Amino acid sequence: MSMREDEKRGYFGEFGGSFIPEELQKVMDILEENFENYRNDPEFIEEYKYYLKEFVGRENPLTYAKNISEKFGGAKIYLKREDLNHTGAHKINNVIGQILLAKRMGAKRIIAETGAGQHGVATATACAMFNMDCTVYMGKLDTERQALNVFRMELLGAKVISVDAGQGRLKDAVDAALGDLVENYENTFYLLGSAVGPHPFPSMVKHFQSIISEESKQQILEKEGKLPTAVVACAGGGSNAIGAFAHYIDEKDVRLIGVEPAEAPTLTEGVPAVIHGFKCLTLLDEDGNPRPTYSISAGLDYPGIGPEHSYLKESGRAEYVAVTGDEALEAFQLLSKEEGIIPALESSHAIAHAVKLAKELSKDDILIVNLSGRGDKDVEQVFKMINQ
Repeated sequence: MSMREDEKRGYFGEFGGSFIPEELQKVMDILEENFENYRNDPEFIEEYKYYLKEFVGRENPLTYAKNISEKFGGAKIYLKREDLNHTGAHKINNVIGQILLAKRMGAKRIIAETGAGQHGVATATACAMFNMDCTVYMGKLDTERQALNVFRMELLGAKVISVDAGQGRLKDAVDAALGDLVENYENTFYLLGSAVGPHPFPSMVKHFQSIISEESKQQILEKEGKLPTAVVACAGGGSNAIGAFAHYIDEKDVRLIGVEPAEAPTLTEGVPAVIHGFKCLTLLDEDGNPRPTYSISAGLDYPGIGPEHSYLKESGRAEYVAVTGDEALEAFQLLSKEEGIIPALESSHAIAHAVKLAKELSKDDILIVNLSGRGDKDVEQVFKMINQ
C-alpha cells in the first residue's frame, strides 16, 4: 500500500490511527470530511495562499549561512527562514490553514495547546484577525519559562489556562485541550499545533506545513541547480520537521534528519504505544505510562512524536539523532554571533547537528536546516542559563 493510501486511512505503517471516545470520533470524522473536501478546493487554496503572502509574509528566504559554512569547512549550510514569518515561527502556516477550515465549518470558539508558546501566539493572532474566541492551554512550568509569550497571547485577546496537572508541561496541556473538546465539541474547533493526535490531525498539519519544503525545494534548485544532500530539522511533536521533509520524502537521495533533545529522545529510545489518541514511538516509564521529559526548549518537551516520523524512522527513510541542551545552547550563541540570526532553542538543536554533519561532508554537499523559529522568546531564559 502506498504512503498516500495509508495516510488516507490515518495510518503510516503501524503508526497513527484514532484511539478516542466514540463522541470524539464523530467530531474527527466531520473534521476529516471537511478537510478532504476543502484541501483541493480552488477557493480555499486561493484564500490560504493570500494569507500566507499578505499576512504571514511568505515566501521566506533560503539563506546561505556563509560564515558558519566557511568556518567549519565541508558542506554548504542553507537556512530555511521560518523565523521570518509573522509571529516568528513555522506554526502560523498550519494555524492559517486550520482557522480557514474552522471558519467554513461554522466554529465560533477555537482552543489550542502550546509548549513554547509559539503555536499559542500564532493561534491567538489568527483568532484576533478572524474575530474568534480563543482559549489556549499551557503547562504551568511552560507559562513560567515563556512568560513573555503568555503576555503576547493575552494581549491578542486569548484566554491562557495554566495546567498544573502532571508535570505541568506540553503533554498535560494536550490532555486538558482534548478534555475541553470532549465537553464542548458542538461549538469548538481544536486547532492542534503539531503533527500528532488522532487522525486526521497529523495529515492535516503536514499538509499545511508542507509549504516549507515546497518552497525550499524550488529555492535550492534555483540557487544550486541540484537537491540538497540532507534536510535537517528539530523534532518535538514533529510539525516543522514533517513540513521540511514533505516534498523530499520521495527523493530517495536526499537524507532526512530529525534532531531531538537528548533529554527527551523519543525516536531513539521510544517504543510503539498509544498517546493522545494515536499510536507512535513513545517514551514509557516502568509502569507503561508516558515518561516524564525535560528539555531546555519547551517546544521539544513531549514524550511522543508524530506518527509519520515514527514510520519514517522504522522504515529507515529518515534518520533521527539526539543533541544535548548544552550543544543546543552553544549553537544558539554560534548562529547569533556568526550570522546575526538569533534562533529559537528548538531550532538550535538542528543547527548543532548540522554543524557537526557539515564537517564530515565535502564542499559539494548541501545541507538545508529548517530554522523553525526565532529566539526572541528564549533570550531571557538563555541569559539566565549563561549567567547562572
